Amino acid sequence: MKSHQASDAYYLLTFFVVVIFLGSWALCLPNAWMGVPGYQRPIAYIDALFTAASAVCVTGLITVDTAGFSLFGQTVIMALIQVGGLGIISFTSILLTIPGGRLPLRRLRTIQSFYVDGVEFDPKKIVRSIVFFTLLIESAGAGLLYMEFKNSGVSRPAFAAVFHSISAFCNAGFSVFSPGLRDHAENAAVLGTISVLIVLGGIGFIVIQDIERCFRGKRRKLSYHSRVVLGMTAFLIIFGAIAFWLLERNGAYGDLGLLDTVMNALFQSITPRTAGFDSVLQSSLSQPSKVLTILLMFIGGAPGSIAGGIKVTTAFVVAIVMLRRPNARGDIAMFRRSLSSKTTNDAVVYFLKAAALLMLSAGALSLIEGLRGVDFSVIVFESVSAFGTVGLSLGLTPELSAAGKLVIIGTMFAGRVGLIAIAFPGAGWRTNAMSYPQGNILLG
Repeated sequence: MKSHQASDAYYLLTFFVVVIFLGSWALCLPNAWMGVPGYQRPIAYIDALFTAASAVCVTGLITVDTAGFSLFGQTVIMALIQVGGLGIISFTSILLTIPGGRLPLRRLRTIQSFYVDGVEFDPKKIVRSIVFFTLLIESAGAGLLYMEFKNSGVSRPAFAAVFHSISAFCNAGFSVFSPGLRDHAENAAVLGTISVLIVLGGIGFIVIQDIERCFRGKRRKLSYHSRVVLGMTAFLIIFGAIAFWLLERNGAYGDLGLLDTVMNALFQSITPRTAGFDSVLQSSLSQPSKVLTILLMFIGGAPGSIAGGIKVTTAFVVAIVMLRRPNARGDIAMFRRSLSSKTTNDAVVYFLKAAALLMLSAGALSLIEGLRGVDFSVIVFESVSAFGTVGLSLGLTPELSAAGKLVIIGTMFAGRVGLIAIAFPGAGWRTNAMSYPQGNILLG
C-alpha cells in the first residue's frame, strides 16, 4: 500500500520542475538573449533549460555566459535564483496567510521534514522570518556592493549589486560579469561582502533565528544543532583558508599581495560550500587544492539552509561514527549530548546515497564525454560541483554535449531537491512488519 508521503514528495518535485521549464521558456524569448562573442545565434533550448535549472537549483554552472543575457534575461535568472533559494517551504507557507487558504497538515509535515526536519514549525512565523531576514540581509549586501561597484566603474552598478547580493545569499554563484569575480580579486571589500552573504545563506534560517533569539534573551544558549553547524562552519573555513594559503601562495595567488592572498584563500575556502563564485580560475589551482575544493563542495552547508552538499551536520555525524564506538543502546556520546542510532544511521545512509549518486553521475559523464579525452578528475570535479549545487568549474561544463548537459541537469536537480525526496518512491511502500531470524556476515 502506498503512503501519502510519496504523493507529497512528487508534489514538491513537480514544483521545481514546473519552475525550471517556465524559466527556460522565458529565457528562450527573443528579448532575453543578446549574444556574446562566439555565440551570436539565438540561444539553444538546451542552454536555456540548463541555465534555468542551474538558477532554480542555485548552482551557478553555466553553458553560456550570463553576461550574454539582456537585462530582462538576467532579471529572469535573478528571479529564478530567489525562488529556488527561498524554496517551496516559504512559498507554500504563504498560502496560509491568504484569507481562506488551507494546507493539509499531512502536506505541511512533509514540507517540514523535507527542509527543516526536527524543528518546531509554524508556517506563518517561518515565512515572516524567512522574508524578513532575506530582505534585510540581501538589502544590506546590495548596499555595500553598490558602493564598491560604483567606485570600480561597473556598468549598471545598482542592478549588479542586487543581482550579486541575491546570488551570493542564495549560494547561487551566478555573476553578470563575464570573468565572474576575477576582476575583483584585489578588492577585499567585494570579496568580504560576498563571503559574509555566502556564510549567512549557508548556515540556514534555523541557526540565524537561534542566534537572534539568544541576542534578544529568549534563549540562554544556542541549540546543540546550531553549535554543531557554527562549529563545523568555522572549522572548515579556517582549515580551508590555511590550506589554500599554504598551497597557493606561490601558485595561483603568486601575483597578489599578502592581504589579497589571505583574502583569496579565505574566499576559496568559503565559496565551495556552496556558492560557486571564483576569484581565480579554478583550473589554475594546484592538484591538492582541487581535491580540497572537491571535499568542501561535497560537504556543503547546513540543513534547512540554501546550501547543497551532504551538509555539515551529516559530515560531523559520519566523522563521529568513524572515530567513536556506540554504547550498548547504539548511541554515541559527543559534547555532552547523545546521538541516537537513528541519527547516525540516517547520516551514514545519506552519505552513501550521495556517494552512489556521484558515482552514477561521474560514470555517466565519463561514458558520454570520455571519448573526447576529457580527464576523469575534471569529470569528478564537475559532478561534485553539480551535486553540491556549487557552480565551480574547470571549464568542462560549457563544452558538454547535449547528453552531458542533461546528466548535469539531473545531478543539480538531485542535489537541490535532496536525496530524501529522491528516495521517496522507494519509501512510498510500507515496510513488512514481520521479523526474521538474525543473519550474521563477516565484515572487513
